[in-house]
Amino acid sequence: MIAGREYLQAVEPQWLFYALAALATLVFLGGVWRKISFWGESRAELGLPALGRSFSHLVRDGLFTSRLFRASPAAGISHLLILWGFLGLFLGTVIISVDHYLVGFLSGRVYLVFSAALEVLGLFLLTGLVWVLIRRFVFRAARLERRWEDLAVPLLLMAVVLTGFLTEAARLAGDGPSWGGWSFGGNLLAGLWSTPQAARSAQGALWWLHALLSLGLIAWLPFSKLFHSLAAPVSLVLQDQPLEAGFGDDWEREEEEEDPEDSEPFFSFREAVHLDACTRCGLCLEVCPVYGAAEPLTPRTLLGDIRAERRAAPGEVWYCTTCRACYQVCPAAVAPLAVIKKVRSRIVEEGSEVPPKLGEGLERLYKYANPWVAQKGRKADWREPLPSEEPGRDSPPELLYFVGCTTSLETRAQALARSLDAILLGAGVSYTTLGKKEPCCGDIARQLGERGLFADQRDKTLRALAKQALGWVVTSSPHCFDTFVKTYPRTLVGKEGPVPFRPFHYTQLLALLLEEGRLKFRRRLELRVTYHDPCYLARHNGILASPRQVIRAIPGLEFQEMKACGLDSLCCGGGGGRMWQELEGQATPARGTMAHRRLEQARATGAEVVVTACPLCLIMLEDGRKTGGFEEDLEIMDLAELVALSMGLGTVWGQEE
Repeated sequence: MIAGREYLQAVEPQWLFYALAALATLVFLGGVWRKISFWGESRAELGLPALGRSFSHLVRDGLFTSRLFRASPAAGISHLLILWGFLGLFLGTVIISVDHYLVGFLSGRVYLVFSAALEVLGLFLLTGLVWVLIRRFVFRAARLERRWEDLAVPLLLMAVVLTGFLTEAARLAGDGPSWGGWSFGGNLLAGLWSTPQAARSAQGALWWLHALLSLGLIAWLPFSKLFHSLAAPVSLVLQDQPLEAGFGDDWEREEEEEDPEDSEPFFSFREAVHLDACTRCGLCLEVCPVYGAAEPLTPRTLLGDIRAERRAAPGEVWYCTTCRACYQVCPAAVAPLAVIKKVRSRIVEEGSEVPPKLGEGLERLYKYANPWVAQKGRKADWREPLPSEEPGRDSPPELLYFVGCTTSLETRAQALARSLDAILLGAGVSYTTLGKKEPCCGDIARQLGERGLFADQRDKTLRALAKQALGWVVTSSPHCFDTFVKTYPRTLVGKEGPVPFRPFHYTQLLALLLEEGRLKFRRRLELRVTYHDPCYLARHNGILASPRQVIRAIPGLEFQEMKACGLDSLCCGGGGGRMWQELEGQATPARGTMAHRRLEQARATGAEVVVTACPLCLIMLEDGRKTGGFEEDLEIMDLAELVALSMGLGTVWGQEE
């Protein structure tokens, strides 16, 4: 007898099954349509994805859950078992349907191999489900929630798998085929029935129970957390798309065309997908610096609140530092910061619930072209201790130094500018600045969602840069650099014609000068140092090697990485406009700030100096050093300060040699 099986065996009435299957399918399709219609109503701001890379993301990050493996190997294994088991059994059901209704091909050895494969896949799914239940409810992993749905979903899936095995066991026990051993799971359970007759009597009831549970799962899927199984692959495919759609060259056009009476929807397509792709796995909590400082922001909860209302949920969005750590670890490539920035934009647009200090900073930016001081023409203050003449007068400048608001105006950060000035002169680099007329690049307006103010500042900066006709622009701040790279056009249009716009961060310039032999280190610095990666340099732009290359080249230094470094660096708390905010529930020195947590990691390395490469990080870490009891253990220096000191140029910016 050829191996095979009879479908819908002992199932009566069959019409009822088909009716229920049709109903479950309609409910499923209706639920899916309800979800994806929101995607379709969103702002279509997507470019054409590269098919090869999209397929690669889908296979690597989807089928093999590589993003989850990087964050949590244990979770990666359990979800891989669930994913492969679920998809495999679904594909098996499709194959059975094709064999039953279209072309019969499951017989003989093909059927036996197919049966064994389904057994393995069923065990995969069952093992993965047991594993996640133990991790969530027995070991009670801190990042995992324990809501009713978190228990109901895996239990329902387990019930479907177990009733499938039991139905198969009853069929094998009743029919007694010689090839039953290939279906080893069901064959093992076949001993539950003492006689074939008892097994046949139970088979029908078990089949219906399995069918009802399966159809119920299908109908419930779009309305449960399982919908992420459909949304997450879309999010993974789109992960190469810009996170800030609408902040590019066509922003002015959008501002002009937008109808203030009909401004919804305001989410982009990718942001709308993110709201449904979030699995609430809690990995974002483990890396979120705001949550770690016990401040009132929980990324997954915020996304859930916004998803439930499909609108802005104010309050918590102002706490975000936009560090991008959540996106770095998310298995589904969900970026809460993109949604948060869009919600901020709506709140600012409506003029409601904007923190007072933040409003003052934006007002100063509008009136005085900087968020720091209520006065124009102060952007050259950082040069006051230096010779009055501007560098580069004797020869055509090689580049333009865009100092930035914080570096030029904040007292502690001004040392960065003076140090870089000394380094460039010492390396023989001729450069110019925009001096007192330097505008703001618009970063703070961009981070806080003030779209019109950002567009205005960007236009002013573009005009100022175009007049210089210099495409090579070096920045002090990673935030200015990121704004230039992500939101400015690649070409400046000046009187002499188009000029390619090539922004770069000063650490990249130092690494280039080092390779060219133009940095002359004249002093050994017998220091043990560690390096704090600024978020907008490392995670936002992938600049990791350049600053480390320069640090390691300084003679005498002993370099030691912190526990969290590179793409896993812990945010100091200065990004996302928080420098200009005072929020209720914000971390205080008494209970520990983000900067304190970072300095604890630095102190654990045994380092004497914490080096960074961002004016905001410099300020936050310096304040944390003074308020957190680190003054006797650590010094805070910008990389430019350290390089200038090693080059013997310390007296130029005020530090004794």
